[in-house]
Amino acid sequence: MSYISVTHVLELTSFDKNYCMKNIVIAAGYATRLYPLTKNFPKPLLKVGEKSILERLLNDVDRIEEITEHIIVTNHKFSSIFSEWAAKMSFAKPVRIIDDGTETNETRLGAVRDLLLAVTGNMNGCKSKDLKSDSLDDYMVLAADNILDFSLQGFVDYFKEKNSSVIMCHHESEMKKLQRTGVIAVDDQMRVLEMQEKPLVPVSNWAVPPFYIYKKEDLPLICESVFNGCAFDAPGNLAHYLVEHTVVHAWPMPGKRFDIGSLDSYEEAQRLFS
Repeated sequence: MSYISVTHVLELTSFDKNYCMKNIVIAAGYATRLYPLTKNFPKPLLKVGEKSILERLLNDVDRIEEITEHIIVTNHKFSSIFSEWAAKMSFAKPVRIIDDGTETNETRLGAVRDLLLAVTGNMNGCKSKDLKSDSLDDYMVLAADNILDFSLQGFVDYFKEKNSSVIMCHHESEMKKLQRTGVIAVDDQMRVLEMQEKPLVPVSNWAVPPFYIYKKEDLPLICESVFNGCAFDAPGNLAHYLVEHTVVHAWPMPGKRFDIGSLDSYEEAQRLFS
């Protein structure tokens, strides 16, 4: 069972009513590597300096004119904490909290099913014929535990330029890091030709962080992905599936990102950003 609640809505002003891109933040993990800090508190809401990790991310995305709504997918254990946090925020765009109904790390849905829940209302996806017309929007999909030193406005502009679904990428020279992430091969127009998941032999040095924009025309593929063998544990699984079935371009990120995945990395973020 899932629970959906709107926790904080402000009236939209000065946006093009004819265009809609929604921002989905996947924040349903349990962050067991950060215990005891996250045993009873969600990692995205941990403070780094004066602001939480999630607030830092949304402060940038909220300024992007094309974005009309923030959708945060979390679990049942932390949904009330996110709701209380959202009620205190003053973002220009509405914030919607989706509770995926899980309460333990062992029963988590996985990032792909959490995304499907946000897009279709069904964690198991749906058939394209069952897609509702009001769900046909473009979607930006972000991980909730990263701090960026650049704006995602450029990512949105690139999406509009390419007129296809897009993923982010960055050059990674360290073999061990390439073997622990998604890796892509691209042509000279940055169209993705192949995507590997945690490859033993990477096809390139282009690593893929968990940031994506999915074109509404690709929603039928997204909705049917789990019926066709798409794994659901990590968001990169969906990008991998789309690369094999439609046109996807990659955007080289223009700055740096800091992934907070352990106590050590959280302490380092505090030193860097406080």
